[in-house]
Amino acid sequence: MFTGLVQKVGKLAGIRHGGMGRIVQIRSVEPWEEPLQKGESIAVQGCCLTVTQIYGDGFDADMLEETFVCTAFGELATNAAVNLERALRASDRMGGHIVQGHVDAKAQIVSITPQERDWRVRLSCSGEAVRYVVNKGSVALDGISLTVSHLPARGLFEVDIIPTTWRETSLRERKPGDHVNLETDIIGRFVEHFLTNGIGGTGNGIDETLLRKAGFLP
Repeated sequence: MFTGLVQKVGKLAGIRHGGMGRIVQIRSVEPWEEPLQKGESIAVQGCCLTVTQIYGDGFDADMLEETFVCTAFGELATNAAVNLERALRASDRMGGHIVQGHVDAKAQIVSITPQERDWRVRLSCSGEAVRYVVNKGSVALDGISLTVSHLPARGLFEVDIIPTTWRETSLRERKPGDHVNLETDIIGRFVEHFLTNGIGGTGNGIDETLLRKAGFLP
């Protein structure tokens, strides 16, 4: 689990085939306060990956072929900046929102517009992810916890980026036409699932009858 607060920015040294999947090579990473450990989870551009090798200036991580296909990693050039966040500890502050590192879809940048000191980024997405993008709700873009500021039309949404986030994440390298990794808010997805399918997948959703039987309604 992560919070969407980027801790380091590294460079993508390469992605190569390894077994049934891919090996992602991340380099040019400043030292961590606590050294990385083999086998730990780390979010790279919002994707939860497993560290397999550690080097003085970075690490390798395993990536499933499914993850490679369903994310924007295939569009990144060598030496592209990548956002990094280590897994959340129970004692850490929840500064962003709950992020699993499970990418729902690729969103495409439509426009990037200066807004005085800030930047407004408009994106498009399609498929099931659209209904979980809620005005003033949370999304993770390339692993960055952001708030949806506008919904100009179905399939379009906007986020506002403060100067620090723009400067200290990989967003500064993005341009219109590029894709980013989108993870929607997990809470909304679970609520919808329980309302529709019921707890335990019984097929009996939460309705007035169930709430009355449970004593929540008179």
